Amino acid sequence: MCIRIAVVDDLPKIAIWDPNEVTILVDRGTHPHDLIRELHAILATDLGAPNIPGAGLFCFCGTPVELPPELTITAVPVGASIL
Repeated sequence: MCIRIAVVDDLPKIAIWDPNEVTILVDRGTHPHDLIRELHAILATDLGAPNIPGAGLFCFCGTPVELPPELTITAVPVGASIL
C-alpha cells in the first residue's frame, strides 16, 4: 500500500505521519520548500523510503508519491505573463 498525502487545517507541525491510515497529514498553507523538506524527512529517514537526490519523493514501496492538487497550485503574480 502506498502512502497518501492529505491536507488538513491546524496541525501542530508541518507534516505528521499517521500509520493507522498510511497517510501523511500536511498543514494547509505550509511553504512548499518547508513541506518538501519535511515530507522527505518523514519518507526517507523515518520510513526508509528510497533517497534518490533530485528524483522527487518516493514511498517506502518505491512508488513515487504524488502531492494533492491543492499543494501543487502555484500563484501567478498580478501582471505576469502566463505564456
